Amino acid sequence: MRITTITGAAAVAALLLSSCGGQQDRSASNGADESSCDAGQGRLNIATGNSTGVYYVVGGGLAKLVNDETELRATSAETGASVQNIEQVVAGDYDIGFSLADSAADAVDGKGDFKEKQSIRTLGRIYSNYTHVVVSESSGIDSVEDFKGKRISTGSPKSGTEVIANRLIETAGLDLGDVKRQRLDLTKTVDGMKDGSIDGLVWSGGLPTPAVTDLFTSMGDKVKFIDVTDQLKDMQAVNEVYEEATIPAATYELDEDVPTIAVPNVLVVREDMPANMACALTSLMVDKKDELVKVHPAAKEIDAKTMSETGPIPLHDGSERALEDKS
Repeated sequence: MRITTITGAAAVAALLLSSCGGQQDRSASNGADESSCDAGQGRLNIATGNSTGVYYVVGGGLAKLVNDETELRATSAETGASVQNIEQVVAGDYDIGFSLADSAADAVDGKGDFKEKQSIRTLGRIYSNYTHVVVSESSGIDSVEDFKGKRISTGSPKSGTEVIANRLIETAGLDLGDVKRQRLDLTKTVDGMKDGSIDGLVWSGGLPTPAVTDLFTSMGDKVKFIDVTDQLKDMQAVNEVYEEATIPAATYELDEDVPTIAVPNVLVVREDMPANMACALTSLMVDKKDELVKVHPAAKEIDAKTMSETGPIPLHDGSERALEDKS
């Protein structure tokens, strides 16, 4: 319950900052040597994701952890997620943004939704997002190829979910125009599944995602997952970060495990974030991991041994120093 309070306040703070031209206080390293691992002082603004998704919950937990353990004052806010977060971090509206690794890799390479290369770094890999493709039992959909002519929620505009959904559609041999795409946030998506106004959804999120739990609790065997792993090789040809994974049956009280495609999550920052702050934040997540796990079990995946596995997304120098000390 405390997380809702934090993130609600964060949204107000973000609006106030936006009304001031989106300029952030970059004095967060004040009072600390950049060669140290001292967070320093100042404000830290975190861009998360949909309010019923895992980014929002973990982002609120991270903000609270920063406030409890450092002299930084952190807030977190609901956003459209990955692509939007990267754009707003680069613009200076936020200091940290949750992002799927495929969207962050596109930003580094200047492709996909990004017309030019973005000067971003990451604090590290945190946990994986699992691709949820859920359809109504009555829809007649058994594969992504069956999306043709159907009403499918592909996620919020400029979200990592939308990126993955569009790529699934295209690697299934369909044109985007073949699908009646609904660019809905997760709350509206679940409502649409319940009232029958959409036939299926694509969602990329940590396990479990609260809104998906609600969907299966409410609708039971009227909805089902579909397996998309036959598209993995084609997805990897588009972006190397995609991995095969499994959603355990117990996650949503299903009859059996669901094979799926996963993609790592990373925390994106500007390359000019002070090295001492990057070091302190990365160390904090590793050292106080148990506090984040209390907020959401997805944080169990945070590990100093894997945080540096960020693929084409450069690890911030300060984070690299922190992880070297813990390896």
